[in-house]
Amino acid sequence: MNDIGPLWTPSREFIEASPMYAFMQHCNAGFGLALDDYAGLHAWSIAEREKFWAALWDFCGVRGDRGDRVLADGDLMLKARFFPDARLNFAENLLSTEGEGDALIFRGEDKVEDRWSWNRLHETVSKLQQAYRALGIGEGDRIAAMMPNMPETIACMLAAASIGAIWSSCSPDFGEQGVLDRFGQIGPKLFIACDAYWYSGKLQDVSAKISAVAAKLQAPSMIVHYAGDAEAVARATPGAKTFAEILSPYQAKAVEFTPLPFSHPLYILFSSGTTGVPKCIVHSAGGTLLQHLKEHRLHCGIKPGDRLFYFTTCGWMMWNWLASGLAAGATLCLFDGSPFAPDGNVLFDYAQAEKFAIFGTSAKYIDAVRKSGLTPRTSHDLSSLRLMTSTGSPLSPEGFTFVYEGIKEDIQLASISGGTDIVSCFVLGNPLQPVWRGEIQGAGLGLAVDVWDDEGKPVRQEKGELVCSKAFPSMPAGFWNDPDGAKYRAAYFERFDNVWCHGDFAEWTQHGGLVIHGRSDATLNPGGVRIGTAEIYNQVEQMEEVAEALCIGQDWDDDVRVVLFVRLAPGVSLSEDLVKTIKTRIRTGVSPRHVPAKIIAVTDIPRTKSGKIVELAVREVVHGRPVKNKEALANPEALELFAGLAELNG
Repeated sequence: MNDIGPLWTPSREFIEASPMYAFMQHCNAGFGLALDDYAGLHAWSIAEREKFWAALWDFCGVRGDRGDRVLADGDLMLKARFFPDARLNFAENLLSTEGEGDALIFRGEDKVEDRWSWNRLHETVSKLQQAYRALGIGEGDRIAAMMPNMPETIACMLAAASIGAIWSSCSPDFGEQGVLDRFGQIGPKLFIACDAYWYSGKLQDVSAKISAVAAKLQAPSMIVHYAGDAEAVARATPGAKTFAEILSPYQAKAVEFTPLPFSHPLYILFSSGTTGVPKCIVHSAGGTLLQHLKEHRLHCGIKPGDRLFYFTTCGWMMWNWLASGLAAGATLCLFDGSPFAPDGNVLFDYAQAEKFAIFGTSAKYIDAVRKSGLTPRTSHDLSSLRLMTSTGSPLSPEGFTFVYEGIKEDIQLASISGGTDIVSCFVLGNPLQPVWRGEIQGAGLGLAVDVWDDEGKPVRQEKGELVCSKAFPSMPAGFWNDPDGAKYRAAYFERFDNVWCHGDFAEWTQHGGLVIHGRSDATLNPGGVRIGTAEIYNQVEQMEEVAEALCIGQDWDDDVRVVLFVRLAPGVSLSEDLVKTIKTRIRTGVSPRHVPAKIIAVTDIPRTKSGKIVELAVREVVHGRPVKNKEALANPEALELFAGLAELNG
């Protein structure tokens, strides 16, 4: 693979067939413009935000009354209101397709398969809507779900949105306290849970956890059958009924959609919560819909009937992102369980069988496939696949190369980044430009993204803070239980006045793309020089001897020294020669400043439920400070490995 040129360049035919190109022509015709490339389209979308967002609404055929005004108080980040006169319903826009075609396809590891037509989805949403209303649930009430990524979960969310209720979800692998730390803050009027689930070939019993959580939430519960005995779980849970029992009195009819303001709350999402009780981030129906339509239709080029897949759980914002694909007419391909059960081919088998057009996953998954020795490019027919997206952590340059060498040569690879905070992306792919190794293609349309130094000045090809200097529709409606907005302001607006500071350490490239070097609060500062942890991981995790790595800055001799923890491949030990090899690789691959003062082998590395390593929590443990919320971790026992390590004292 030649690193000098781009990894992929769209053909003229590919460009002109894309919805992004059609949208550019729509704007040219509607506003007398002559835009002919992405850079020009993006610049116009920032300079003329009102025209851009109105054009997007019309181009995507949003169902609802747009109203006269597009933006009020647009120069004030904290007061800006998009489409303040609009009325719409989120669920109506996701259920605009009908018929016997596939709406939802589901695989639960190799244990369960299911397929829902659009009509079946409509019918189930109708029954759920009636059941919710019979339970006294209405506008602004919360519904909380501890569910797998299965069709019933999508239907339950759509029914909530159809009546103006607020949806919040997590995955069933959360511990009892982790569930209560989230749902206990928002007072749900209904708790939804599965009877059991599969993970890595094993049946996971959650009955005791459901009973305990339901009792403490003091809300009625609905138990959905998946892998266990729903009736038995319901009997053991006070105030619980099964999904089938709750729906049985109702006949399907046309779904009713309550028209609501653009800013009406749709979702409550939660921060990872590894440094304290999770923040409850409220997202609006209109902002979520419009931003997701933009990303799906334009940036991903999704067309009606496309198979859209994202490997995610219901505790990660990518589930919310995936669900919105229905608004573009896509068929959602859902998966729950381990992507390596029974082996590493399972997702590529799924992609081949259902002819995925878009395959979304995490950088960690791509790296795991690479290290497993699999080459889907030769073992599977992926001819239908035109876009692969990666998020969760920065995708390494080697990860980019592997996608083209090991998965598919002719494919658009879009590394994307944004997060729970905006339930979408700040930076992502677009079909009009080449893909360069190690680079995110650029900023999203309508988003005034930039990289600033500590003085608040834009920098080019230098590392700095990722910011957004103008308001955008998918900014949170606020935080739950934050009446004066103090927590919200502190999270994003304390660093720079009237500018969103996202907390990512980033850099523009010479091609107009971006590189994310890690979270700003996890950057290292040896000798006062800021270093992104991703730069170190990009070197170390390409070594066959290293399965995974985590890097922190340790306070030492009135300075900060870099400490690297490595989980080694089976059968490998951390010899002096390997330590030397690792340091040499980092020194030559990045710089001498990046070389860790200490390299320590550990048997596991703690991560969140969505697979992100938790540098901050490890840093707290290393410094003898308490970690406030271990329930947010998928493997909290791993954190104990870092407490009192003798190697850290020398």
